[in-house]
Amino acid sequence: MSRLSPTTRKALLTLHLVTSLGWLGADLVLLTLGIAGLRGADPGVVYPAAGLLVTYLFAPLSVAVWLIGLVSALLTPWGLLRWRWVLVKFAISTGMLGLVLLLLTPTVRGLGELGPELATGDRLDLVIPPAVSSSLLILMTVLSTYKPWGRLRRARPATRRPAAGASDGFGARRGSPAGGAKAESRPPAELELPQTAGRRA
Repeated sequence: MSRLSPTTRKALLTLHLVTSLGWLGADLVLLTLGIAGLRGADPGVVYPAAGLLVTYLFAPLSVAVWLIGLVSALLTPWGLLRWRWVLVKFAISTGMLGLVLLLLTPTVRGLGELGPELATGDRLDLVIPPAVSSSLLILMTVLSTYKPWGRLRRARPATRRPAAGASDGFGARRGSPAGGAKAESRPPAELELPQTAGRRA
């Protein structure tokens, strides 16, 4: 069951879409800058611009997308551990967040500080990581659209046991004879006395 009103749920979905698209857009801009630097664009312009972009836009968007995705999973009927595609998306975004904060952001900042002194091998650090992350973001978009693989676990239907003495709808109580008549009390067959062949006078 959702714990959000329909209006709040739509607002959260809109925010999730906007931040996710912004994350993908910033990633593609980083990739474009990396390709431009590799093809001979002025490194004194390209790599400082990439450092500013990853610091003030790409990294904050990564955190925002992860947090909003987690809140959306926990507070909407999709859940976090109910559907395989949701869990795969969350795992990908968690791994990407760690790589962006711990590896990509410090690397791109270092490239921006070096600028014109960068070697060709160092310039690939602004091409390969954005290419991989852009591919993963596109994969996450496909998962959100097609929602493959079904549920992680099936919900078990609750079985109701009839209450003792409950009416069956015809005036009789369950577990008693029809019409509510009291059953004749008789001893078990094995306790009945055997019939004698004749009675004594």
